Amino acid sequence: MKFDVKTGDICAWECDAVVVNLFEGVEKPGGATGAINSALGGAIVELIKNGEIKGELHEVHIVHSLGKIPARIVAVAGLGKKENFNADKIRTVMGDTVRTLKKHNCRRIATIIHGAGIGGIEPGPAAQAIVEGCLLGSYTFNKHVTKKEEEHDIEKIILLERDKAGLGMIKSGVNRGVIYAEAAIMTRDMVNEPANHMTPTHMAEIAEKIAEECGLESTIFNRKEMEKAGMGALLGVAQGTSQPPKFIVLSYRGNNAGKDTIGFVGKGLTFDSGGLSLKGQEFMSDMKGDMSGGAAVIAAIGAIARLKLKVNVTAVIPATENLPGGRALKPGDVLRTMNGKTIEVVNTDAEGRLILSDALSYAVKNGLSPIIDMATLTGACHVALGDLYAGVFTNDQSLVDRLIKAGAEEGENLWQLPMPEEYEEQNKSEIADIKNSGGRYGGAITGALFLKQFIADTPWVHMDIAGPFMSEKASGVLVKGATGFGVRTLISFAEKYAGKGG
Repeated sequence: MKFDVKTGDICAWECDAVVVNLFEGVEKPGGATGAINSALGGAIVELIKNGEIKGELHEVHIVHSLGKIPARIVAVAGLGKKENFNADKIRTVMGDTVRTLKKHNCRRIATIIHGAGIGGIEPGPAAQAIVEGCLLGSYTFNKHVTKKEEEHDIEKIILLERDKAGLGMIKSGVNRGVIYAEAAIMTRDMVNEPANHMTPTHMAEIAEKIAEECGLESTIFNRKEMEKAGMGALLGVAQGTSQPPKFIVLSYRGNNAGKDTIGFVGKGLTFDSGGLSLKGQEFMSDMKGDMSGGAAVIAAIGAIARLKLKVNVTAVIPATENLPGGRALKPGDVLRTMNGKTIEVVNTDAEGRLILSDALSYAVKNGLSPIIDMATLTGACHVALGDLYAGVFTNDQSLVDRLIKAGAEEGENLWQLPMPEEYEEQNKSEIADIKNSGGRYGGAITGALFLKQFIADTPWVHMDIAGPFMSEKASGVLVKGATGFGVRTLISFAEKYAGKGG
């Protein structure tokens, strides 16, 4: 899918479809929608009167032009209630719209800049949201299907603007939208890959490819190097699989004068069976996506480099499988982590926090600050917050506030959960410094408190994405399967951090 920015009259534009919009409750549309309505002899207003077009969010009404304008089809996209309108609604609108127009065999589409007029959104951010919505909403993953259904992909989307003065901002927004969306798409592709393809080795190869393309420094630790570094928790989880573990480090320096280097730490479990504490079979196939956090931080640092942000970032990804092989971890085993703490393994299915303990220890040892870790850590967080929210935990309120704001602007919902000291009692072990599961109650919290043991005094946020990393249906920018959740939040956070001199 290609994008172009042009000046012109949408009523006279030659293409398969044009996209206009309508707020909920509007009976007589103005602007481009009003102009299209007039060109169609009042058809849109008539459909509004009949209750067929309501302007509700997720509503995309198709009106055939019957030769009255050059475009074959007019798509009237509902923007929802005006008081609730924001840039994320634009993404939602365009995601729904491109899927609808694809079914009508539309290959060339022209759209107005939704939200840039009466919606009150600047042209650049509006254009970025349009591009993100189009690319994410039309995403498919079918590389392993040998007999593909014939599809008519959308080839080009033209963003039409009547005022030449705004073209520069719109083109800049389009460029940023492509980079943001392609990072999320890369994450989706990695997560959707079956685990026999997305091994720790292949994950490391992708990281090295991104490093080469984007000018990043890369270091990949093998098993012997992990042993030398004292990464006993990661190596413990890796005992049960024949796939060699990888410890991936990517670094970007965009601000040589900057004192801080942000640390992005991502869980890279390329398949999680639960180990000897075996998971039930119902959802085990989804556990190929237990590396969603790792995929997100790899894609995010690549996008940050493409945007040439004036910020320093290092991404750390511990990658392995968790399988019940003959050498696998046993409940009751004790592991020693990179920072010297010992862990009693009471549940081999609480392996994410084990590999992250070494990754966080590495990040702290190498002076990364602030640190944001992202992981599909606990089913408890999914139960608590459902499919659309990630839980966040922190030792630095101003840091998490900035991250939540970045997520909200990208339509990725983060909800802060508490970390009461009283719950630390649940993680205490009688034979080691700490145990790797605090039991059933407050599982997302005790998981976060476990990780807190490995970040010292470094400003830190833990993001538990166990709920939103997968979607069961298509809606807005989401399609069924991997969502790429969190990657756009990290990019946006880094962009704002750079803007403040970080």
